[in-house]
Amino acid sequence: MSKKESTFLNMTIALFVITIVAGVSLGFINDITKGPKAKAKLERKVNALKQVLAEFNNNPVEDVKLIKSDKAKDSIEIYAGTMNDKPIGSAVIGSSEKGYSGLVKIMVGFNPDESIKNIVVLEQRETPGLGTKMKEEKFMRQFRGKKPSEFNLKPKKDGGDVDALTGATISTRAFGEATQMAYDVFVETNPSKK
Repeated sequence: MSKKESTFLNMTIALFVITIVAGVSLGFINDITKGPKAKAKLERKVNALKQVLAEFNNNPVEDVKLIKSDKAKDSIEIYAGTMNDKPIGSAVIGSSEKGYSGLVKIMVGFNPDESIKNIVVLEQRETPGLGTKMKEEKFMRQFRGKKPSEFNLKPKKDGGDVDALTGATISTRAFGEATQMAYDVFVETNPSKK
């Protein structure tokens, strides 16, 4: 059996076949994992809603409102919670692209009186051990019960009321900006004010 001579045409065909097989394989794997990924994302949102809203008996995910805003690239999601058809608050997803490593995305739960019930960090790429501390109780508790109309969401270093994360002022600014965005949208759409 003689060895086949390597030519440019043979190498091009081999590379083309490998590329086609890899592309088809990746597409197939993406189709297989699309459902589980969507389910996991929905579960994370439902868990976040349970953390940021008072007890509710409606399905806020089904009743989500998408609001276009110049404050965000995508539509802003608003989830209204009710108990026996009475508003108990709303959860709004706020985001900022100004984190140290980019996107900071949070879900902020508001009571009908416009005070913050709780905040959950949905996405962030901040520096481990510094900016990632935005998820910790010590940082989060300074926002609970506060009305952003009376509590300046900027770090104290910038004239605000927020104790910044040590070594992560940029992350703190992004967190405050995302919270402010969520609050501004909540005020514009608060069902108890209408």
